Parts: sequence; structure tokens; C-alpha cells
Amino acid sequence: MTRRRLLLAAGGLVLLVALVVGGPNLWVARSSSGHLYTAQDVPRHPVAIVLGAGLAPDGSPSPFLQARLDIAAELVREDKVEVVLVSGDNRSHDYDEPSAMRDYLVDRGVDRDRVVLDYAGLDSYDTCVRAKRVFQVSSATVVSQGYHVPRVVAVCRAVGLPVDAVGDETARRWGGTWSAGRQREVLANVKAAADVITRRDPVLGPVEPGVTDALERARD
Repeated sequence: MTRRRLLLAAGGLVLLVALVVGGPNLWVARSSSGHLYTAQDVPRHPVAIVLGAGLAPDGSPSPFLQARLDIAAELVREDKVEVVLVSGDNRSHDYDEPSAMRDYLVDRGVDRDRVVLDYAGLDSYDTCVRAKRVFQVSSATVVSQGYHVPRVVAVCRAVGLPVDAVGDETARRWGGTWSAGRQREVLANVKAAADVITRRDPVLGPVEPGVTDALERARD
């Protein structure tokens, strides 16, 4: 192969990578624009959705997850949301993110009846689809770390769930972990775009009335 052909091939590969990686990241940025807030200025929604972020060895929420849950508890206290849907991984009897998330919120004054558990929120796409199709959420405030919420907003809105978001920034103090999370988002956005395009079905099951029932109790 001549040098010219090698250069053309290399240029084509660079362009392909730019489209495959750059396109989804541009989509996330544009889709989330205007929907990212602080806990103080986020519009009111009936439901907050908190995404899982791992457990400590003792089964309690990780520091990153605690930061998300602290925001959700604040949103409840400030009457910005009525119900919290905690969505995480329950891969085994010994690993139960949603229950740990609920217990953390209850310990911080959130009424147990206002917390609904999604045991199959295995990733952001699954959480968004299940919130809409299984839990029948009509609109929500999603809560995660600041670098993560743009992707969640883009995915949720793409599957027909209107959301705004509050992103935690306090976990920046965990510098290395925070930086690694930000870097992972570049490729995670590519996967998210693929999920949205293919309309991948997560684990679904029947409609669950938990959120609807919790909202009715909160409004009594």
C-alpha cells in the first residue's frame, strides 16, 4: 500500500472514530442542555430517581451514593419531590443496593412510605426505561454525580420520560475516583446512544404500582 493510501486510510479511521465517539457525546450535551440544576433551583417534580452507585463492604451506600441520597433527602424536605424511586442492583441476597438506599433515606428523616424500590436498575438506560414503563413515572428529577446526570437526562428524555436533574459536586473530594468517572462517561455515552437507537429491552416485568400508591399516600 502506498503512503498516500495509508494516509487516506488513517484519515478515514480518525473520522470514523470521531463520528462514533463524538456524535453520542454531542447528543448527550445537547439533550441535557437546560435540564441541569442545583437542588435549590430545580423545578418541582412528583418523583426523584436516585441511581445506584455501589455499596461499601458493610453493605451501606458508598460515599458517592450517599451524596446522591443526601440530595434526594433535601429535595423531599424542601417539597421539591413527593416520592423517591431508588434504582439499583440486587444481584444477590448479599448485595442489595435499593434496600440500602431506602434505609439511608429513612435514617435521614424520609418517610419510609415515600421510598419505592427498583431492584433491576442495572444501568442508566434500564433505570429510565423501567421508571417509565414499569413504575409509570410521568416526570422526574434524576439525581447522580454531576458528570453522570447529562447522560441520564439524555437517555430518559429519549425514551419518553421528561426529566430534569440535580448533580452532586461534593464527591469531587474523591479526586481520582471522580476523574475516572468523568473519563468513563465518554464511552458510556456511546453505549447509551446505542441502547437508545436499538431500543434494547431491559428486564421489565409487569407494571408495579409502587410509585402511584406512594404518591397517593403522600397527598392524603
